[in-house]
Amino acid sequence: MTDHKLTIDVYRAEDFTVSEGVRIGEPLSFADDLLMDDQFQMGADADIFGLTLLDDGHTLRPTARPDNLVHIDCCLTLIAPDGGTHEAVVLVEVTGDLIAGVHVLALGDFVPATDYRLIGVERHSATKRFAQSAGGSFARGTLITMGNGMMRPIESLAVGDEILTRDSGKQPLRMIGQCTLRATGRFAPVVITKGTLHNENDLVLRPDHRLMVYQRADYLGAGRPEVLIKARQLVDGTSVVRRKGGFVDYFQLILDEHFIIFAEGIAAESHLVDPRSRAVLSTNITPKNHTPRDPQDYEFQGDITPSADIAHLLRRASRG
Repeated sequence: MTDHKLTIDVYRAEDFTVSEGVRIGEPLSFADDLLMDDQFQMGADADIFGLTLLDDGHTLRPTARPDNLVHIDCCLTLIAPDGGTHEAVVLVEVTGDLIAGVHVLALGDFVPATDYRLIGVERHSATKRFAQSAGGSFARGTLITMGNGMMRPIESLAVGDEILTRDSGKQPLRMIGQCTLRATGRFAPVVITKGTLHNENDLVLRPDHRLMVYQRADYLGAGRPEVLIKARQLVDGTSVVRRKGGFVDYFQLILDEHFIIFAEGIAAESHLVDPRSRAVLSTNITPKNHTPRDPQDYEFQGDITPSADIAHLLRRASRG
């Protein structure tokens, strides 16, 4: 199997320390070293960074330190003062028999100088939560363009239905994944309001879901006309927003290959079945011959600042 490269946004364990409890002053650690009811605070100077890993289907290795291994240790559940629960996946990087570092993949929105009490440590759910934290999913109600040109709600689709793809015509739908998640943190959907990218209606999707934009003029400076950009990179607080609170039903459309399809009339990726995402799919029905064909070369890697109106630029770029 070819190595798949993925980048995740993590904190260093040292960014979270025990503010009250038995291990006061100590940083967050792996499962065997944690005590229930200890309270943690995220430091004011906590800095999120991108950890790039190579996934061969069996092991995770950091690209910056390819001799090291990264293990998915556990999933933590912490409760905030307002009663809300937040989750985090703990990743342990090792070199030989020694721990080289502990990384924290926050699934919830942690606020500095706030006490979070540890109420749960689970090992068996960690891999699933790690997989759920990434990848593309459309929310219930999204209209998908079919092979005959009609648009149907995603929840009405069935295996065998033909979906219109951007480059390969009509393709049969091989599998439909579905999950209901609390709409907080990394699971809070992005809403691209009607017309922002020429979409027919509001498009609601996972933050890491990628959209394909054809630039008639290279407003982004990507050096190529076709650009894949993650929904969360478009958030501007007005025409593209995060919708937090309650629950959200997400659907994943799996075809024979990783294709570009059409949702609410605009190009977006189908679900990419890679070593990471397979953890949340049924092994009995996951397509055995699915070709990942992840077009990472098309993904926009530029620096997007919060003040940049990326959605506006892309709308202009698509018109020329």
